[in-house]
Amino acid sequence: NSILNDVRPDVLVDFTIATVTMPSIRIAARKGVNLVIGTTGLSDVDLGEIEQLARVNNIGAVFAPNFALGAVLMMHLANIATAHLDNAEITELHYDQKADAPSGTALMTARRMATIRSRPFLQPSQTAEVVTSRGQVVDGTTIHSVRLPGLMAHQEVVFGASGQTLTIRHDSTSRESFMPGVILAIKEVVRRKGLTLGLAALMGLEETP
Repeated sequence: NSILNDVRPDVLVDFTIATVTMPSIRIAARKGVNLVIGTTGLSDVDLGEIEQLARVNNIGAVFAPNFALGAVLMMHLANIATAHLDNAEITELHYDQKADAPSGTALMTARRMATIRSRPFLQPSQTAEVVTSRGQVVDGTTIHSVRLPGLMAHQEVVFGASGQTLTIRHDSTSRESFMPGVILAIKEVVRRKGLTLGLAALMGLEETP
């Protein structure tokens, strides 16, 4: 609170943890500070509160699960493919200390693909013995999560059809990959009001309904 009073920033950038993020942005929003948020593990309830804070305080807020521009393009290309292929699964791979699984990027990918399709992807037949090893189904798409030392942030969306597969993959090998997206969000958030989810709109990509 005292730092915000002394510095009077235009934008607060938060990449901490959910339990710290929410109290911080409540204070910042009430002081008219725009928000750029990349914190992992925020719930739908948290995002609803952020949207309300932005609206009530007439500020801009950008929340993105992934600030790598290549990851945004990966999701955009998956959105295009999802209208044409009926089978798909997501595998996301991250460093072993990542707090949440599935990742926010995988969840956003699955939910946006489901919105475009308006129906679930086809699922393979399963027996009771293998159901527990098939990952988590989110809005009709199966997501597999891998956590290992040596990884940074990786995701692939694999589509399947008779006699063919299509793999759309993005790899972040360094946190440097996130900085262009963070800078873009900082520049754009001061021009917007309300909550913007993801960087697609900021990049001029067609927004998913």
